[in-house]
Amino acid sequence: MTVLVAGGAGYIGSHTVKELAREGFDVLVFDNLSSGRQELIGSRPFVRGDLLDRDGLRQVFRARRFEAVLHFASLIQVGESYANPRKYYTHNLTTSLNLLDAMLEAGVDKLIFSSTAAVYGDPRETPITEAHPTDPVNPYGRTKLMVETVLRDYDRAHGLRSISLRYFNAAGADPEGETGECHDPETHLVPNLLLSLLGRKTRLKVFGDDFPTADGTAVRDYIHVTDLAAAHVLALKALIAGGPGDVINLGTEKGHSVLEVIQAAEKATGRAVPYDVAPRRQGDVAVLLASKERAERSLGWKPRLSGLETIIKTAWDWHRKVR
Repeated sequence: MTVLVAGGAGYIGSHTVKELAREGFDVLVFDNLSSGRQELIGSRPFVRGDLLDRDGLRQVFRARRFEAVLHFASLIQVGESYANPRKYYTHNLTTSLNLLDAMLEAGVDKLIFSSTAAVYGDPRETPITEAHPTDPVNPYGRTKLMVETVLRDYDRAHGLRSISLRYFNAAGADPEGETGECHDPETHLVPNLLLSLLGRKTRLKVFGDDFPTADGTAVRDYIHVTDLAAAHVLALKALIAGGPGDVINLGTEKGHSVLEVIQAAEKATGRAVPYDVAPRRQGDVAVLLASKERAERSLGWKPRLSGLETIIKTAWDWHRKVR
């Protein structure tokens, strides 16, 4: 069974490609390498292309028959989306419409979409369930919610079934060391603090120590990237088995503050993390936790590697190896 993975050379995409191959799927990765790295997918089949190139995209679908598509290709930096919303609407929304059109023309009717907890905006309650109102507070989150809306309409009108997976905070690296996190610029907490320990980045910035939390720093739901990848495979299998479209949170219902993550890294590495406190970033909320009830019930998914100790260890092993 052949699947196309758009954005499959990126952080979460490359881990999912590995899980798909492990589960016996024939995978073709489609990526423009603007943020992905081909070495993260090893020797697996790869086409370099851009979802803005409608003709090139059609050629890929004409060359091979795909059972389904997994869509990871997007821009993800919240701050940049404030500064340059046009870029985000183009590269997150227009590209998704191009991909969906190519799928319809080729008769491909199953999609797994990489969405985000940013569709919820400021949480009114935690843990956040999928029934929580969606009110994104930044252009990045709005682009993802728009694609989710399009997907519901395409399901109703065209029979293109999809499952949108709303991530919370992806972290960690492949335990076998094959792939890991390589963003440039890097904006995520775990790699930034580990790279600061390795002397490859300047001192870590802690954005805000005046949140209404136990230690004043923001609390987030960290999920190991391999657990995320496994959820994508389960969602794909659910669609292949004839299941309906859905939106599903991926998180652990457990939160860790920024200072708790720093302390875990210091314990795992035996080194002190150098950091400075900076003002809060625009759009940051105090606590963001996911309900995992629907993921467990609908997909049979259970995170296996998402303990903070495992997240830090696998990320530390990866960054020491490759950077």
